[in-house]
This record gives sequence, structure tokens and C-alpha cells, in this order.
Amino acid sequence: MISQNIKGKVVIITGASSGLGEATARLLSSEGATVVLAARRADRIEALAKELNDQGGKAMAVATDVADQQQVKALVGKAVETYGRIDVMLNNAGLMPLAPLEQLKVDEWDQMIDVNLKGVLYGIAAALPHMKAQKSGHIINVSSVYGHKLGPDATVYCATKFAVRALSEGLRQEVKPYNIRTTVISPGAVATELLEHISDEKIQAQTKDFVSQIAVPAETFARMVAFAINEPADVDVNEILFRPTAQPI
Repeated sequence: MISQNIKGKVVIITGASSGLGEATARLLSSEGATVVLAARRADRIEALAKELNDQGGKAMAVATDVADQQQVKALVGKAVETYGRIDVMLNNAGLMPLAPLEQLKVDEWDQMIDVNLKGVLYGIAAALPHMKAQKSGHIINVSSVYGHKLGPDATVYCATKFAVRALSEGLRQEVKPYNIRTTVISPGAVATELLEHISDEKIQAQTKDFVSQIAVPAETFARMVAFAINEPADVDVNEILFRPTAQPI
């Protein structure tokens, strides 16, 4: 990859303890970015930061619950305090506890709204003032194929991911005066820990069976992020929707 536009950039990644976030941290670090790893599982991100630093990269771990606005604000503040700026905010943390509405798993609905939607909003709220002041920056939000279409038992998850697309487009329109770029990435079936959040055992088994047959590795997503960042500053890659070639829905 021609990485002249990735090297040296300060990139904050939420949900960096596994899956999409971890894979993206590894790829961007290998391309010369400084990565700030955020997740609730402090041990996982601290181990990843040590590994990347031992390989000659620049990485820092900051334990963060994206459902807590003050923690997200502190995360971005720590990054700016340490490195002097923030170039990319990747709002990646997400949950997908699928279940039919009639099961009334309201706690899971609240959790998805808190992490998948409010967590993204809190990331925007924390990063935007710094990017406005810099007159540069890039906010990358993660939606899903389920942010483009509805699936059974995924109603609330879909609602949060549709919302991420809507707020990403609104953000895109509003930040033009500040030279800020925006990207929303909608992955299809990718091999991650996301399916572990499904509490309904039957739905979890069915989903795992479907995904295991077609899923692409998390590095696929990481390459999409790298592509969007690596484009020249005057190119704004607004939306990326990708699926495994074998995924029919």
C-alpha cells in the first residue's frame, strides 16, 4: 500500500481489544500511524499496545467505555495531550445481541443504543472541537449491511446502524467549513467476536453457522479504513459498503 497519507497520523480506535478494531490497529501501525487503543478490556489493549511498540510502532492504550461520555472525552484529551493532535477518530465499538422484539430484551436494546449510537455520538463530540481547531481531521463511523437493510431478529441493531449512517451524512454536511473528512463503513459478514453478544442460543447458533461459512477476516475491514485514510486530503471517501463475495443478503 502507498501509505504516505497514513504515516504519522494520530488515530484513535474504539473497540480496539478484538476483531475489527484490533485488526485495524495492527494494519495502521504497520503503515506508520500512531494508534490510540480504546476498549473496556484494559488488559487486551495494553498487551496490543506493548506488542505494537515492541515492533517499532507508536501505540497507547486508554481503557474506555464508549457509553460514558466523560470517558470518551478523556480518551481524546489524553491522545491530544500526548501527541499534540488527533487526525482520525474511528468509532468502531459495537454490540449485536440479536433477538425478536417480542422477547422484550429491553436491557439489550438500551445497551445497543448506548454503545452503537450514543458511543458514536460521544466520539464525535470529543473529537470535533479539536479537529475544528486544527482545520483538519477524519471521523470514521462503523455501520453495517444491517444499516442498509432489515433482518429478522435484528430490528434494534438495524435501527442503531441506520442511525449511524444518518448521523454520518449529517456530520459530513456540517463539517465542510473545517476541512474535516467523514467516512461510514458498512461491513457484511466478518469473522469477529460480535456474535458472542447474542444471548438467544438458537439465534446465536444459526448466525454463527451462516457467518462461519462465508465470513471474511477482520483484516478486510482494516484495509477499507486504510484506503479511506490514505486518499489525498482533498478526497472524501464518504461511504463504503462491503460483503463477502458469497454473501447473498
